[in-house]
Amino acid sequence: MISLEHIYDLIILGAGPAGLSASIYAKRAMMDFLILEKWFPGGEIANTFEVENYLGVNKLSGMELANNMVKHVEDLGIEITVDPVVSVDFTQKIKKITTEKTTYLTKTVLIATGASARKLNVPGENRLNGYGVTYCATCDGFLYKDKVVAVVGGGDVAVEDAIYLSRMCKKVYLIHRRDKLRAVNALQDRMFKLNNVEVIWDSTVEEIKGKDFVEQITVLNKKTNSLKDIEVNGVFIAIGHSPNIDFLNHQVDLIDGSWIKTDSRLETSVLGVYAAGDIRDSYLRQIAMSVSDGALAVSSLAKYLE
Repeated sequence: MISLEHIYDLIILGAGPAGLSASIYAKRAMMDFLILEKWFPGGEIANTFEVENYLGVNKLSGMELANNMVKHVEDLGIEITVDPVVSVDFTQKIKKITTEKTTYLTKTVLIATGASARKLNVPGENRLNGYGVTYCATCDGFLYKDKVVAVVGGGDVAVEDAIYLSRMCKKVYLIHRRDKLRAVNALQDRMFKLNNVEVIWDSTVEEIKGKDFVEQITVLNKKTNSLKDIEVNGVFIAIGHSPNIDFLNHQVDLIDGSWIKTDSRLETSVLGVYAAGDIRDSYLRQIAMSVSDGALAVSSLAKYLE
């Protein structure tokens, strides 16, 4: 347990690309800092099938890239403390971070806790979570070899998941609520060439059925207002993410009640508190942006500390 008399220069919340990048710059600036992670270091990129748009990485799985980032940080002698944050207190100049194990004091805070997969919130989803309902194709796809699955969504991740699953599954349904996908054209072109992927347009999943495991999904066609059941063995939900902000208790200004508002230096509405990566209000949420955010945030807060 850390004594409350010890005051860090910086505490980084989250060990995804933004937090890990920030830790490297904090190390180079010789700051007295701590990096806290809720679960596994590496962030959401570990759930990405393939990364091919990050400069210097021709093609790599998300898990490999995440592991490389973590190893880079550890090779510099930076320790990652796995201890979930329960609450924060930003009301004083010295900030207080309370975790499941202890309480820390710090002059500055960098919030880089990222975002988590959104749920459909339909009957059967929670009950069958882990029994055919999943939010990570690269984690669980191998369990559905030669089976029939559905992917729900229309963005890059959903199309990537469909492509990935097509390699091992007998049939992949991609269910999208509109008549046009949001994924980049390059991914769409690859998917549309696959014989075992079928897109179900203008439709939403209304229920996930099954006794012990997923057996069917009920799909609503929004144009005809008709329902139909489709037999599947698994449902992969890829409808975006929600920011991990529960522990903040509205102590910083938010955009649309969700994403953290920052200025050009990535400082939040609270002096000495910064945000980086997917957690903040940003037009583009990509690995390159998160890594850049981490560097910029530490550069900014270093000047604040001076």
